Amino acid sequence: MPNTTSKSPAQRKSAPPAKPKTDWARVARLVLTSRSIDLIEENELAPQGKVPYQFSSKGHELAQVLLGLQMDHSHDAATVYYRSRPFMLASGLTAREAFASGLARTGSPSEGRDVGVVYSMSPRNGVTVLPSSGDVGAQYTPAAGWAQAIRYYQEELKEKSWKGAISVALGGDGSVATNGFWAALTIATTLELPMLFFIEDNDYGISVPKQFQTPGGDIAGNLAAFQNLHILSGSGTAPAEAAELVGDAVTYVRTGKGTCLLRLNVPRLQGHTFGEDQTAYKSKAQLKEEQSRDPLLTLSAYLQGRLDWEALQTEVEDEVRTELAEAAESPDPALDSAQKHLFSSTGYVAQVPPAPERPQLNFSALPAQDGPRINMSEAIRRAMEAELEANPRLMIFGEDVGPRGGVHRVTLDLQAKYGERRVFDTSLSEEGIIGRATGLALAGLTPLPEIQFRKYADPATEQINDLGWVRWRTAGKFSAGVVVRIPVGYSKKTGDPWHSVSAEAIYAHSLGWRVAMPSNAADAVGLLRAALRGQDPTLFLEHRALYDSPPGRRPYPGDDYALEFGKAAIVQTGSRLTVVTWGEMLHRCLESAEPFGDAVEILDLRTIIPWDRETVLASVRKTSRCLIAHEDALTGGFGAEIAATIAQDAFSFLDAPVQRVAVPDVPIPYNIPLMSTVIPTIEVLHTRMKELLAW
Repeated sequence: MPNTTSKSPAQRKSAPPAKPKTDWARVARLVLTSRSIDLIEENELAPQGKVPYQFSSKGHELAQVLLGLQMDHSHDAATVYYRSRPFMLASGLTAREAFASGLARTGSPSEGRDVGVVYSMSPRNGVTVLPSSGDVGAQYTPAAGWAQAIRYYQEELKEKSWKGAISVALGGDGSVATNGFWAALTIATTLELPMLFFIEDNDYGISVPKQFQTPGGDIAGNLAAFQNLHILSGSGTAPAEAAELVGDAVTYVRTGKGTCLLRLNVPRLQGHTFGEDQTAYKSKAQLKEEQSRDPLLTLSAYLQGRLDWEALQTEVEDEVRTELAEAAESPDPALDSAQKHLFSSTGYVAQVPPAPERPQLNFSALPAQDGPRINMSEAIRRAMEAELEANPRLMIFGEDVGPRGGVHRVTLDLQAKYGERRVFDTSLSEEGIIGRATGLALAGLTPLPEIQFRKYADPATEQINDLGWVRWRTAGKFSAGVVVRIPVGYSKKTGDPWHSVSAEAIYAHSLGWRVAMPSNAADAVGLLRAALRGQDPTLFLEHRALYDSPPGRRPYPGDDYALEFGKAAIVQTGSRLTVVTWGEMLHRCLESAEPFGDAVEILDLRTIIPWDRETVLASVRKTSRCLIAHEDALTGGFGAEIAATIAQDAFSFLDAPVQRVAVPDVPIPYNIPLMSTVIPTIEVLHTRMKELLAW
C-alpha cells in the first residue's frame, strides 16, 4: 500500500466533508463539559487537596470529542492516556464518574484504585476503552493487539459483526519517542491493521520541547516515507479542519484501507499537572499564542449564530455541578477492597469483555501412565496442538515460532498445520509481543506468546507489569488471560549471562501473574493446559536443560489432563529432612538424596505463584528440618520467601536452621567448568543434606 503524506491546507479545503455529519451541538456540549470539570478541579478540588493529581485537558478537548463521537462500532476499541478525559466523555463517561475518579471514590472506573485520569470502560456508545496505563507510550501495543484481533475475528473466525471495527491509540507528541509507539507502528504497518494513531501535538513533554522527542518536532513529516501508513496532519482546534481530518482518518481505517497516523496541533493551556508554572519554560508570547488557539474560542466563533453559546455554557455548568454533588456523596472504597481482584475470584471463571470461549478444565483427570516416555519439549508441543484443536481463539506467536518452530523447536510444524493467522512470527520486540498479547486477550482471544529466553523478556517489563494489574486496577471489570512461555536456565551444552537466566523470583514480584516452573513432561502438559483454559495471566517457565533430557521425560498424560496451580508434588517421602525445590534442580536433589534413603522428603513446588504453603509446612512439621534449593540467585530468591514462611509458621517444630542452596549473587558463566562453580552441584546438595541430617 503506498504511503500518503500530509495534506496541504488547499487539499484539505477541497476534500469531501467528513462522514458521518458532525453534530456540532453535541460537540459543543461535551467540550464545555470537559472544560467545566477541569476548571472546578483546578480552582476548587485540587487546591483543597481533594484531587491529588490533576491533569488538565484544556486545549485538547475539541479533537478528542470529534474522535470519540465517531467511535461507535460495537467492536471499536481505544487506548487512552492521562489527558484523554474529553474522549472519555464523548464515549459515554459521565461527569459524575469523572469527578468520582479524581476524588478516588466508588462509582469510578477503578473504584478508587488508580489515578483519576487512568481510565477503562466497557462499551456504552460503541467503543471499548481498554485499561490505560500510567506509563507514557504503554498504550500503543495493546491497541495494535486489538487491531489484530479485529482481523482475526473477520478472517479466521468469520464473524461478520467485526467488519468495520477499528482500534485507536491516543497519545501526546512526547509519547512518539517511546518503545511502545515504534513497536506498535511496526506491528500495525507490517500487517496493515485497522489502527489509528491519534497524536495530539502540544509541543511539550512536561517541560521538554518536542524537538527533543522527534527530530524537527514533526512526527508526521518524519514518517512520510514509512510504508503502509496513511498520514494526515493539521489543526486540532480549527473546528471545520479538525472535523474533516478526524473524519478522513476514521473513514480510512474503518473502510479497511489500513493504518493511519493523524497528527493534530493543539495547545496545552495548563501545565503538565496542577500547580506547574509554565513560565519557567514558555515565553509570554508563546502563552499568548496558545491562548489564541483555545478550542472554546474557536468553537464558539465557528458556531456563532447556530446556537446560544452562553446559554449552553450556563446549562452545562449547572449540570456539571449537580454531577459533582452526586460524586461527592459517593462513599470511599471499602477498606477490605484493595486486596480483591488481583486474580480471578474462583481461579478460572472471571468474565472478560467480550466473554471468552475456552474449554472447561477437569482437574480430576488422571495422567496416562502407559505409552513411550517423551521429551518435555515434545509434550509441550503436543499440549499446544491439542489446545489449538480445542480452542479456535488460541494464537501462538513470537520471534521465529513460525516455519522454524522456535529457536528450541517447541512449536515445530504448528504453523504448517494451523496456518499463519494462528501461529505466526513477530517483529523483534518483546514490548510489542506482550503488549500485543494484552490487546488480543482483552478482545476475547487466547494469546500464547513465546519469549525466546528469560533475559530477553526484560524489554517487556513495563507491559508485563501493566498486564498483571489489569483485573485489579479495573476492580474486576477487565481481565487478560495471557500465557507467556519463556525458556529459562542453563542448557546441557553451555551457560552464559544472556541465555541462562532463571530469575523466577522477579516474576514472583510481578503482581497479578501466576508463575509455573514444571520439572517434567507430564507436569508441563497439565500446568500449561490449566493456564490456557484459565483467566489469569501466567508466566510458564520451561527449563532448557529439561527439554530433551531423560530426567524430564514422562508418558504423554493425555489431552484432558490438567494440574491445579499451587499444588506441590511429594516426589519422595521421608522422615527427617524436607527438601523444597522446583524446575531442573529437583532432579539434582533426587540424586543427591539417594544415599539417605527414606530420611529425605522431596517436594516439587511446580508453581511459584501460588505456592503450596500447606504442603511445605506440613512436611517441615513432620521432619523438623528444611533445605530449599533453586537455580535463581540467593539474595532475594524465592527460597527466602519460603524460609520466612517456615520461620513464621513452623518455628517451634524446627530442630535445625532452615538452609538454602542457590546460585551465588553472580550471573551464569559461559565457561562450563566455571558454570559448575555457581550452579549448585549434586555434591554440594549432598553435603548440605548430610549436614542438616547430622544437626
